[in-house]
Amino acid sequence: MAIEALLIPPATGKQYTLKLFGKQMTIRGRRYDSGTAVEVQFSAGKIAAVNPIDDDEMLPWISPGWLDIQVNGFGGKEFSSATLATDEVRDVTLAMDSMGVTSYWPTLTTHSCEVLQHGLKTIAQSYREDAEVAARIGGIHVEGPYLSPEDGPRGAHPKQHCRPPSWDEFQSFQQAAEGLINLITVAPEWEGSAEFISRVVASKVVVAIGHTAADSDQIRAAVDAGATLSTHLGNGAHGTIRRHPNYIWDQLADDRLSASLIADGHHLPYSVLKSMVRAKTPARSILVSDITGMAGMPPGRYQSPSLADVEVLEDGRLVVAGQRQYLAGAALPIGVGIEIITRHTDATLAEAIDMVCKNPANLWQLPTPAIEVGSDADLVTFDLGSPQNAPLNVRTTVKSGEEVWTNPS
Repeated sequence: MAIEALLIPPATGKQYTLKLFGKQMTIRGRRYDSGTAVEVQFSAGKIAAVNPIDDDEMLPWISPGWLDIQVNGFGGKEFSSATLATDEVRDVTLAMDSMGVTSYWPTLTTHSCEVLQHGLKTIAQSYREDAEVAARIGGIHVEGPYLSPEDGPRGAHPKQHCRPPSWDEFQSFQQAAEGLINLITVAPEWEGSAEFISRVVASKVVVAIGHTAADSDQIRAAVDAGATLSTHLGNGAHGTIRRHPNYIWDQLADDRLSASLIADGHHLPYSVLKSMVRAKTPARSILVSDITGMAGMPPGRYQSPSLADVEVLEDGRLVVAGQRQYLAGAALPIGVGIEIITRHTDATLAEAIDMVCKNPANLWQLPTPAIEVGSDADLVTFDLGSPQNAPLNVRTTVKSGEEVWTNPS
């Protein structure tokens, strides 16, 4: 299946694109949080007015633009690559527009110091030299290399590059990234992890627990040291674990931890997803795509530049090659997760949208994305599918008051 067919389903009904009135732009839709039909006016990159209008059953939903804090690559391009170039960073960055994502976190996975430094330097250069890239990158997420080397917890991360945390190495990463790293995923069972986490948090970087085989004391010590997030909770784990206690229950139970979740229909069974959202509550749940450069590729086996050999299965799942249990990232956009959350958990549409807007922003105490006067004019209009028809469809994406994507169908 072509990438476009997989990620950009055709629009239906009338199109409500931007209209220009003098120097003000407007867009119409039904508010995601109340269902009220509104016309949003914006100027100079900010929302200038939000006015109620007569409802129209063909109006799309409208929400703040979505934030995705875990994007490994797209369209055959991976950030953890020895050959990553600035034009590839730009390509992946602008591809986010079609998915309703107005801010994202390029994510580098476990690799050698040299490959990671190259990727970080290239992203930083693109950020520095390209205003469109800079406007869309919220920071860099380093997922590793300080992860468990055990089969299961390490997922598709190369075992030979999993290693204990090093403050000096992390500082070299941050220097290469020109200070853009603001999220790192760590397995806290390594010796010295708590001290490392404490120093990283003091440097204003969010620490997440992930790809871990840690025991209860190690999880608790990591949170005490300042970890505030679980990376794709329920994934990056052993196929069989002790029923209790275990590192999934420990993270679910700690209210100091938010949890990122991959709700693509493959990574977590619907019953598990529903239970996790109930346990963490919608306010502490964050949707991520975990999308990789293999997204949209036809079924087959591939050599990924950043992970182990991977295989795209007939049903679209991306797995570590040679087996069917351990997944190797995702291949669907974050909008799929919004739809699945609204269908298969107790969360409302408003709560699902908060999982890709408000909740990730809260990790860094960023201004809350909102449809209100003075907020950034980062917006998305979309159609929600139903169990009988097409999936969620992004109609229009607005970034800093400019239309950057309109579904051409």
